[in-house]
Amino acid sequence: MSDRLLYSLARPLLFSLDPETAHNLTLPALRTAAGLGVTGLLSRPRPDPRTVMGLNFPNPIGLAAGLDKDGAYIDGLAALGFGFIEVGTVTPRAQPGNPRPRMFRLPKADALINRMGFNNGGVDAFVRNVQSSRFYQEKQGILGLNIGKNADTPIERATDDYLACLEKVYPFAAYVTVNISSPNTRNLRQLQQASELDDLLYRLKQSQSALADRHARYVPIVLKIAPDLDDEQVKTIAAALLRHNMDGVIATNTTIARDAVKGLPHAEETGGLSGRPVLAASNRVIGALHKELGGAVPIIGVGGILSGTDAKAKMDAGASLVQLYTGLIYRGPALVRECAAALAG
Repeated sequence: MSDRLLYSLARPLLFSLDPETAHNLTLPALRTAAGLGVTGLLSRPRPDPRTVMGLNFPNPIGLAAGLDKDGAYIDGLAALGFGFIEVGTVTPRAQPGNPRPRMFRLPKADALINRMGFNNGGVDAFVRNVQSSRFYQEKQGILGLNIGKNADTPIERATDDYLACLEKVYPFAAYVTVNISSPNTRNLRQLQQASELDDLLYRLKQSQSALADRHARYVPIVLKIAPDLDDEQVKTIAAALLRHNMDGVIATNTTIARDAVKGLPHAEETGGLSGRPVLAASNRVIGALHKELGGAVPIIGVGGILSGTDAKAKMDAGASLVQLYTGLIYRGPALVRECAAALAG
C-alpha cells in the first residue's frame, strides 16, 4: 500500500480531531512506526545532493521548524525522506505557550492558523532529545536547530536569550536558525528593524566565532524572516545579512495577512497563517532577497508548498533549498517525494 493511499485513509480521522490533538497523536505514532521499522516501507526520494552553506544535503527538501518543537520525534520524521530536518523553536527556559485552542485548520484554503507561542520544554531538555536520537548519533543527515526568546524576556534583552540558546545547541547542530519572525511572541518581529537587527547579528557572529574556536567546528547561522515585509524592509535585511556575513536566510515564516482567507471559518483567529495563502508573499520576499543578495547568502524557501510545482517556484525565485510544513498536513508524506522529483536535476 502506497504512502499516498495510507495518508488518504488516515486524513479523515485526523481531520475529525482538533488540530493540536491530531498533531500530538501523529508524531508519537510516527516515532513508534520508525522504531518498529515500519517506516522503512515508505518510498524515499532518490539521492539529489546539494552543497549549501558548506553542508552536504542528501536532497533539497527539508522539514521546517515548528512541527517538532522539542526535538523529540527526529527519527520518525527522518524516515519520511527529508534531505534535512529543522526542529524547534526552542527557548532558554520551558514555557507552555499560548492557551488552547491555538491551532486552526482552513481546509478550503489548504491553510493553518497557529498561535502556539513557542511552547517547548526548554533548551536543556531539547538538547537531550537531540543527543538521544539515532539521526544525531549516527550522523544520518543535516539537522537544523531553531532558537527563539522566552515570551517574558523583555525585547531589549532578547539577544541574551538567543546567545544562551546558541551556546547550548551549537555543538549538536549542523546549522542554527535564529527565529525573529514568529507573530506569536509579542514584539518579536521588532528585531527585524535595522538597529535591533544590526546589534543582534553582530553579537551572534561574535558568539559564533568564539564557539567555533572552542569546538573546533564552524556551524552556520541562518536568520528566519517574515513574509510581511515591504521592499525597503527586505533591502535593509539583505544589507544586514551581507554586512555581518550571515550564512543563510530562511524566507519565510507565517503571515499575519488575511486577505486570501477572508470569510472562511477561523480566518479572523489571531496567529500566523501558513499554507497555500502564503505562497505568493513568500516567493515575493525570496525574489526580492535574491536580487539584493546576488547569491552571496543562500536562501531556504518555505511557505505554501503543496506540490512539486510550488517547490520549483521557490527555487525559480532564488531559493537553494526548500522546506515543508503545512503541505504535509494536507498532502501527507508523499509530498516529500513529489517535491524532490520536481527539483531533481
